[in-house]
Amino acid sequence: MNQRRILVTSALPYANGPIHLGHLVEYIQTDVWVRFQKLCGENCHYFCADDTHGTAIMIAAKKEGISEEEFIARTNQSHQESFSAFNIEFDHYGSTNSEETRHFCHEIWNSIRKVGLVQEKEIEQLYDTVAETFLADRFVRGTCPKCGRPNQYGDSCDCGAVYSPTDLIDPKSTLSGSTPELRKSLHLFVDLEQLHDFLETWVDSENVLQPEIANYLKGQFLSAPLWPWDISRPAPYFGFEIPDSPGNYWYVWFDAPIGYIGSTLQWAKNNGENIDFWWKNPETEIHHFIGKDITYFHTLFWPAMLKTAGFTLPKKVHIHGFLTVDGEKMSKSKGTFIQAETFAKYLNPSYLRYFFSSKMSSRVDDLDLNFEEMEAKINADLVGNIVNIASRTAKFAALTGLSEEYPEDGGLFRLAADASTEIAAAYEDCDFGKAIRLILECGFRANKYIEETAPWSLRKNWVNLDKNSEASPTEKDAAFRKLQDSVTVSLNLFRQIIIYLTPILPELTLKTETLLNTKISNWNDVQSPILGGNVNEYQHMMTRVPKEGIKAMIEETKAMNNSTETPNSAVSQNSSADSPSNIEPQTTENEKTNILTEAPEVSVPVSDDEWKDSGQPLLDEPMSDMITIDDFLKVDLRVGRIVEAEQVPEARKLLKLKISLGGNQTRQVFAGIKAAYPEPEKLVGRLVVFVANLKPRQMKFGLSEGMVVAAGPGGPEVFLMSPDSGAKPGQRLH
Repeated sequence: MNQRRILVTSALPYANGPIHLGHLVEYIQTDVWVRFQKLCGENCHYFCADDTHGTAIMIAAKKEGISEEEFIARTNQSHQESFSAFNIEFDHYGSTNSEETRHFCHEIWNSIRKVGLVQEKEIEQLYDTVAETFLADRFVRGTCPKCGRPNQYGDSCDCGAVYSPTDLIDPKSTLSGSTPELRKSLHLFVDLEQLHDFLETWVDSENVLQPEIANYLKGQFLSAPLWPWDISRPAPYFGFEIPDSPGNYWYVWFDAPIGYIGSTLQWAKNNGENIDFWWKNPETEIHHFIGKDITYFHTLFWPAMLKTAGFTLPKKVHIHGFLTVDGEKMSKSKGTFIQAETFAKYLNPSYLRYFFSSKMSSRVDDLDLNFEEMEAKINADLVGNIVNIASRTAKFAALTGLSEEYPEDGGLFRLAADASTEIAAAYEDCDFGKAIRLILECGFRANKYIEETAPWSLRKNWVNLDKNSEASPTEKDAAFRKLQDSVTVSLNLFRQIIIYLTPILPELTLKTETLLNTKISNWNDVQSPILGGNVNEYQHMMTRVPKEGIKAMIEETKAMNNSTETPNSAVSQNSSADSPSNIEPQTTENEKTNILTEAPEVSVPVSDDEWKDSGQPLLDEPMSDMITIDDFLKVDLRVGRIVEAEQVPEARKLLKLKISLGGNQTRQVFAGIKAAYPEPEKLVGRLVVFVANLKPRQMKFGLSEGMVVAAGPGGPEVFLMSPDSGAKPGQRLH
């Protein structure tokens, strides 16, 4: 099989703050995928960089009294230290503020100019005469022109209205508190509509995007003419000045993705590689890993730029959801906005790598971090299952060494080796949760084998025979061989599991290599046992999650954030420069007033009718693939009445409901709606929509015999669906 040539990127973290757990979802996902490819022998390289340009950097540096270059250099060092702590291994980590990135900005810009995609237009913007800068939407607050609410942002109001900053009543700059004035400035736009047909075809290409993302783009953007993309900002601005438009600078979202190419060029120079071999060669697979909040840029703007300039298009854009903690957005006040550095101070970073991986799939699902669940999963899966194999047998193997020939094991080694194809496919699809489930099955079988062969009893028997002067050499040798064979099988099964877990837990792999005196260098090592070697003395490989460590981490996080806390503070997890504020569900008051992001002048489409419904929910959870009417009819939706509703004290999210379908037909349901309905007794008598033919599921708290239908992102924002008045329990929905 030919070796694949794979270039992988993660979205560039913005250089105005530390790495936090929300960022790490993406970088762990990418690192695991890259390590898997390298373990399989593919020519795979991983590139990233700090995203360093924009008004936010300029203002932050000014506040600290240092240059922008000093500010971003300090952040770059901090970021790389955090990534290193979590074993995230880049082939090169650079900065967008580099001559290499500037070079490719010029090249791509010249191509865009050459084909006539650039438009020039004078636009009117609010200007802060005190801060001496034009104001992006989020740097303006005022009274909503629709409902009269005070202290609203420059692009949208809590009432749902969307408007221009110039429409605000009594606008104020968040930078200086002064009243801004209107000024005109020249802006440059890229006419994306000229590339509409290309983008429509590319979005529909097989496996380039997850189906729900492709459906979202086709429904929300490509179903209408594409808006021109504003790619310039007037001075003052920290970034690259546009060579043929003096006084204007490329907007941060123009040069940020070009940083992928710039970082690759820096690596190529250091390693004697040809950059065109990686970015202008159809044989190279380019894979981008990003969060769903920056889908728009990586799936419309970026491929348009690459296509126009003759660069290779991405083979796949892997898009993931957000991180929540205990079902809610990360919060400074609750101590759940945790920096990577703080986590690593109190807890083993391998815990997070494993936990995040166990929750990851190929879909654009949000990932919820619950520390009790993490503790239980680490203690059960890793300490109690996987590491337990080595801890129970290695001390005996240190006495006996490994057998010269592989013993009879009832087919266990071959069974684990045969799982290689399915586990590899799960890794390739980013379905790490499935990969882990398959790996754990190998662990269960290995532990069962250890229980059945009981090496501790075999050792005792061997020692007793060895001391027994009446025992023959043959008897003694047979007892020794039984023990040696048992630990040889056990440790070879353990080694297979560690090979499979190597992309997720590289630190555990290093410890295993030391224990077994052998390198793990290729995925196919699972097919061949190690024999005849010595085993070193066992050293602890993984400890149980310390409860006190979790508590101390949260308390320190609360204390760190206490001085900067604002009401309702929750934190965005942008992995790149800046997402549009009105398509970023986790951008909040604290971020905007402290200038943590700089939003582009784009927005999610809003309906033209009087309701002004936002496209945000569709971005959060894009539409699934089309189904047939036959598929739909398989789901039996019925009207049900809640006749009993009660708390489940030991459950964080669940309520126990009894649903009547009419007559004597009732069903018991455990529904994850506790945060939204803290007083369950108020639900009694309510009509709901009920999935009646869902296979019952045995849960810790009892049997759940269906599902009530609800909308919303989760946590307190869950809304039960109720039929119109007149509907009766038992009626089917059609």
